[in-house]
Amino acid sequence: MFEEMSYTALAGQIVSLIALGFCIVGFNSKRDDRLMVLLIAANVAFALQFALFGSWTAAILSFLVIGRIMLARRYMGSWQVMLAVLAVNLVAALLSWRSPVDFFAIAAAIFGTLGMFMLRGIPMRLMLAAAAVAWMLNNIAIGSVGGTLAEAMVLVVNFITIYRLAKMKRRYPEAFEKAKESGT
Repeated sequence: MFEEMSYTALAGQIVSLIALGFCIVGFNSKRDDRLMVLLIAANVAFALQFALFGSWTAAILSFLVIGRIMLARRYMGSWQVMLAVLAVNLVAALLSWRSPVDFFAIAAAIFGTLGMFMLRGIPMRLMLAAAAVAWMLNNIAIGSVGGTLAEAMVLVVNFITIYRLAKMKRRYPEAFEKAKESGT
């Protein structure tokens, strides 16, 4: 299989495996801030991977995720900033549109934006899981083995962390109430 691949496609597969490593470490973290920082690194790799595969809408939207993460950390809960981010993503998607496969990248961008701006903890991770499914479908459609594996692993690690957070919430409900009151 790999011997029939171009060097560009092979490079895309390798870069996607690097992104996989960042995602596993990030989603394994119980701390939202650490998750966000590692997702920035992963999205640089994903954007490069999509560019190597010639999937320009996915590349651009994946690159825009980096700005979205930084803005979401600073303007958590801001509908205005979230709507501006969504508008930029939709304009970028319209300008780079190539095929119906691009719908998957658009769906992933929407789910990720809503999750990062409006949610925290388990609800945020569930919305990011929906984004991962959309990215996985995009990766399957363009033939990225590494990207598909990366998103599958993101889902597995993400759901393990959701389980761990739910278990902690049941065991230490007072800590979660204090965190909710302080806005973290």
